[in-house]
Amino acid sequence: MRLRTDIFVSALLRRVFARGDFAAVEAKGAEAAGAVFVRQIFRDGAESLYAPAPQSVFGEDDSNRARLFETRLERVETAAVAEAIARERRFDSDLWVVSIETDDLGDLVEFAGAEPDDDGFFRR
Repeated sequence: MRLRTDIFVSALLRRVFARGDFAAVEAKGAEAAGAVFVRQIFRDGAESLYAPAPQSVFGEDDSNRARLFETRLERVETAAVAEAIARERRFDSDLWVVSIETDDLGDLVEFAGAEPDDDGFFRR
């Protein structure tokens, strides 16, 4: 069973604040199963947008897997990100938008295709 969206977002915000960065929920969607979009804001004013990875990335045995993200826009103007989010909201009004002000997302979100190293103890 996948973690509820409201709990995932709450945990994400805690991790951001624990690193000393700032985050805010820009748009709150469905609490149980809303899609999460992450808006990364850099110090120079540029922004990146990360969206849920498509279902084709997940295998049949990945039903309990953490949320994966893909890069939609990278280091673009604020207006381009706002326009992309507006398009997505017309398609899915239950989505969440989380803005994170940091120059490095680090390990805050997991990206599709970026598999963690298997240490032999914890396996996916």
